[in-house]
This record gives sequence, structure tokens and C-alpha cells, in this order.
Amino acid sequence: MASRPEKNRSRVQMLPSHHQIPRTLLSQMTVELVVQELSKRGSSKAREGMSRFGIRTSKALGVSIPQIRDLARKIGTNHELAQQLWITGIHEARILASMVDDPAKVSEDQMEKWALEFDSWDVVDGCCGNLFDKTGFAIRKAHEWSKRKEEFVKRAGFVLIAELAVHDKKASNQTFLDFLPATVREASDERNFVKKAVNWAVRQIGKRNSVLNSAAIKTCAEIRNSGSGSAKWIAADALRELTSSSVRKKLAKIKIYGRIKSSSAGSNCHSIRILS
Repeated sequence: MASRPEKNRSRVQMLPSHHQIPRTLLSQMTVELVVQELSKRGSSKAREGMSRFGIRTSKALGVSIPQIRDLARKIGTNHELAQQLWITGIHEARILASMVDDPAKVSEDQMEKWALEFDSWDVVDGCCGNLFDKTGFAIRKAHEWSKRKEEFVKRAGFVLIAELAVHDKKASNQTFLDFLPATVREASDERNFVKKAVNWAVRQIGKRNSVLNSAAIKTCAEIRNSGSGSAKWIAADALRELTSSSVRKKLAKIKIYGRIKSSSAGSNCHSIRILS
């Protein structure tokens, strides 16, 4: 007959496997228990893979983004837990913090504090794409951070620009036209994580609509003329995508969709799904 569990067995030991943990339990978990869950999902093989992609793994557990995202869905939004996760300094815990934090409760001071502690490009991208771009400070911080000297803070400025170009559907063209001079100004920064972010920002702005596409292509000419190796790479790579047939087709659909949406406003027309 199997022995009964010891009465002094800890709560952590009594937890079921992560595949069985109900959302109601995860939403109430302490930071210690969340870290336990992350640790269960980590692997040395994944850490090795992260390292090959230039991710700093000294404080990493080796947990994949899909696994972190799954845990975030079960936890839900939890601003207080996000703060505690960030303080652990654990790589995946910080990415998870960006996924479960509440953009409405994020302060500008918090954004500055986290930015100063960025130590890996994927944490930068996670914070900007999961959280910071949804705050009321995003546009201002993008302008400010793009001028900063710290490699990962500067990267954050341009990643924010790229994420805003994708996610902020209500932002005006002028918002993004105002960002383009920063890409020219910083295109000569030879640091790998900066130049890739500048390139990303130019490409995402240029794929937003035909007006911004023309402006981004013109900006690429300015960037290329600055003469540095970094600038030439940024311009050439961005132009390759912005002038491609696939982007041209996408922009044509956006333009047609805008016209259909405008002409059908206030009517009972249901035909605008033709472009989906």
C-alpha cells in the first residue's frame, strides 16, 4: 500500500505539474511560486540556443517565449506581481513581468528604472512590444531614448518606434514623420543592437501606409548618404523590403481599404471584408 504524503510537505512540492495548474491558482501565486514554475520549464539546451542568438544567459533559466506566454495567460494582469518579478533579475521573469503588467498602472519612473536595467536585446523588445508601447508615455520615451548613449536604452527608443508603427492604429502620419529624423541621426551607430533597431523602425514606419512608405524611402537615401558602414547597411536592407512587390501589394490594399471604409461610413454596407 502506497504511503500517505507527509503532513509537512511544502506548498511548492504539493503543486501539480504546470500543465494541470488552474488559472485561478496561478493568478494568486507569489513571485516565489512563479519562479518555481519558470524553473520547471527551463532547460540547459534552451539556454545554449539563446546564447547563440546573442541573448545574455548568465541569469537565464532557458524557458521559451511560448512557454512564458502560456504562463502569462494563466496569471492574467497583475501589476504588483510584475514589479516583484522584475526585481528577481531572472531573465525570463523579467520578460514575464512585461507580459503581465498593467499598462495603465505603469509610470514614467518605472519605464526609466527598467530601461536602465536592460541587459539583453530580447528583454528590451519584450518590454517595448508587450507593455511600454501601450502606455501614455510611449511616444515621448521613444524620442528621448533614441538620443541616449546606453546601447539597450537607445535600442528601446527605436524598438518603441517600430512597435508603435505596428500597434498604434490611431496615431497620425505626422507622429511617424517626426520619428524619421532620429533614424538618420543615429544610423551611424555601429553597435549591432542599435543599428538593427534603427533599421526595424524605418521598415515598420514604411510599411504603415503609402504616404509613410514614400517618406521612409526618402529617409533611406539620407541615411545612405551619411557614409558609415552601419548607415549603408540600414538603408540597403530597409529599401530592399520597402520597395518589394509584397510590400507594394500590401500598401495598395491598405489604400483601397481606406477608400472603401470612407465611402461606406454611415451606410449599411458590409462589403469591406473583401480585402481580408
